[in-house]
Amino acid sequence: MSELPMKSAWHATLDLRFQCLDGRTRLTHRRHSGPLAVQRAFYPESRAADAPVGAAAAAGEPCHVYLLHPPGGVAGGDVLDIEAHVGPDAHALLTTPAAGKFYRSEAAGGARLAQSLRVEAGVLEWLPQENIFYPGATARLSCVVRLSSGARFIGWEISCLGLPAHGLTLQSGALRQNVELWRDGRPLLLEHLMLDEACQAAAWGLAGHAAMGTCMAYPAGARELAAARAAAATACARLTVACTLVDEVLICRAVGGRADQLRLAFIDVWRAVRPSLLGREAALPRIWTT
Repeated sequence: MSELPMKSAWHATLDLRFQCLDGRTRLTHRRHSGPLAVQRAFYPESRAADAPVGAAAAAGEPCHVYLLHPPGGVAGGDVLDIEAHVGPDAHALLTTPAAGKFYRSEAAGGARLAQSLRVEAGVLEWLPQENIFYPGATARLSCVVRLSSGARFIGWEISCLGLPAHGLTLQSGALRQNVELWRDGRPLLLEHLMLDEACQAAAWGLAGHAAMGTCMAYPAGARELAAARAAAATACARLTVACTLVDEVLICRAVGGRADQLRLAFIDVWRAVRPSLLGREAALPRIWTT
């Protein structure tokens, strides 16, 4: 696949910083330009429910934040840059209110979404809803997570290629996606995907599936691997799911026909591993039920 042309039509940036102050995680820095913003911080996990469940809940009270992209879709040439930094003892959960949409962009050039996440000795849960790539969309996405010693992380990236409900594939579109996980400057996971319609259809690619995703958790062990596999087993009738553990990184990969089913499977995995990994029962973001 040839290099995707890049032409910036609308450059939006969002920079967030989280700190633990008096036992509660605060959004202490927020800077944005263009059509990227956040709502106010939410605290659905009360301090009364802070009792550890398995692992010590050392971080402060979690802060839930919703990332907003008011236009509702990304057009050819648009560039979105998101940065989030979680300080020591802070605990941030970031999600989105709806699926991201990348529209046909052959004439205007490709779109780009860059996500840079840094976690010191705190906790970050990166749980965006899926990205939908419309037929003819060309896009370049990257998600780079950098962890320091003592950091904990759960996150996922979910993609839907085309519009499967209408029987439409990616067609002439192309997707380049990078997912990286680093700890103290050492790579734990480096994934670089280049996808087009041929890859989506081929048996050596996605075998005709429209949805794909990767879910990661660190630092994990045999207990989290067993919990993830048990949670994923219920989705195997609808999806193909595999869970592995390498260098304390729990990685769950899935492909299927529908992104919503894949997201629900990852939510089940998240709910299964969160108590032992983070010391807290899962608290679903309110926006997921609206």
